[in-house]
Amino acid sequence: MDNENEMIYGLGGENPPQQGKKFHWGTFFLGALAGVFLSTVVFSVSIALVNKDSYTHEISFSQASDNNSKSGKEDSDNKGSSVDKYDSVVNDETMAKLQLLEETIDEYYIDSENISTQTLADGMYEGMLDSLGDVYSVYYTEEELTALMEDTTGTYYGIGAYISTDDTTGLPVIAGVMDGSPAQEAGLKDGDICYKVDGKLTESMTLEEFIRNVKGEEHTKVLLTVVREGESDYLEIEVERRQIQTPTVKYEMKEGYIGYIQITEFDTVTSDQFTDALVTLKEQGMKGLVIDLRSNPGGNLDTVCEIANQLLPKGTIVYTVDKNGNRVDYDCDGENEFDLPMVVLVNGYSASASEILAGAIKDYGIGTLVGTTTYGKGIVQRIIPFSDGTAVKLTVSKYYTPNGINIHGTGIDPDVEIEYDVDAAEKGVDNQLDKALELVIEQIG
Repeated sequence: MDNENEMIYGLGGENPPQQGKKFHWGTFFLGALAGVFLSTVVFSVSIALVNKDSYTHEISFSQASDNNSKSGKEDSDNKGSSVDKYDSVVNDETMAKLQLLEETIDEYYIDSENISTQTLADGMYEGMLDSLGDVYSVYYTEEELTALMEDTTGTYYGIGAYISTDDTTGLPVIAGVMDGSPAQEAGLKDGDICYKVDGKLTESMTLEEFIRNVKGEEHTKVLLTVVREGESDYLEIEVERRQIQTPTVKYEMKEGYIGYIQITEFDTVTSDQFTDALVTLKEQGMKGLVIDLRSNPGGNLDTVCEIANQLLPKGTIVYTVDKNGNRVDYDCDGENEFDLPMVVLVNGYSASASEILAGAIKDYGIGTLVGTTTYGKGIVQRIIPFSDGTAVKLTVSKYYTPNGINIHGTGIDPDVEIEYDVDAAEKGVDNQLDKALELVIEQIG
């Protein structure tokens, strides 16, 4: 495997789709790039892929301009003569135009006194990335980059609770508490409305601001003032902040000794969680397996390859090709090839890393795909950080299944197509899962 870390998420935008309202606690140009992140990401619904080994690559402005010029020429060749090759956007003309715009805003804009210099600067950086016309190429502020990395690792320092917004009061509300978490130990419960955090009223806070106040350094404490149904007065609950691992894998043994593993996203923590699930099910006498990748938006490339290495025969898991035709292969050693009947559930929201795993299983013929056609995200993004803590995410390559298929824009068709029955689901019946279990039973004989 290449020594770069890569990420792959599925559907576009900056965050993976969430179920319901739950929220997981989960100067114009810089002089130089601090380093190219060890992360290359395949995004569908969001984010990037990250590598284990890091390296630093210093790039001066002149070098970056040279690279941009080459890139611009390639775009011109690809799109036709109507697109002019660009040299550098950083020149006397654009700098003078920026100064003119700033002076005009300062003189005429009605609310200019409430606009910070940093806000205007961030807007310029974001605009440059937006001009690429690529929804997956994005500028990140320092705060946004920190949040992104928390999301992709699946770990953070907090209290272990899901937070939403109460429909009636508009205040933050505890929408769920993780088992064994500091929130559970302190006595927080589903439905607790958070009136204050460390003595500060929450009514004027956005959900993101509230969460930032709740998160903090490990082993420090946060005081929540909550309103709980059935209680006549406020409750003061102090909670210790600790490292939290987001649960991304759920598993159980179904009837007939059929193992069931659901992977909600591929974070750094997911590989160990999957391993624990697989080992436990094998110890319980599993005779077949259903892997549920429905609505999984993707995640970390290293992680999906580690999981694939526990299932696939020896060979290529996935490979990427960049703009210059350079190919990088991610291989499986075949030492843990799964030899029991297996079915993989997919749908239109299974994207990127999910498609890598599903595509490899289908190409090798070691499992049956059931459900509907996947999202179709076959491109890779890389996070490139700067010395001031900000970063950009750029699309840098395409990825291909073991049989050389790029699924971007088309997705992966299931072997057995079956639409999700919403009416049945309201009665507690999952028709897609039932079909998957039926197929596993047939293969067991």
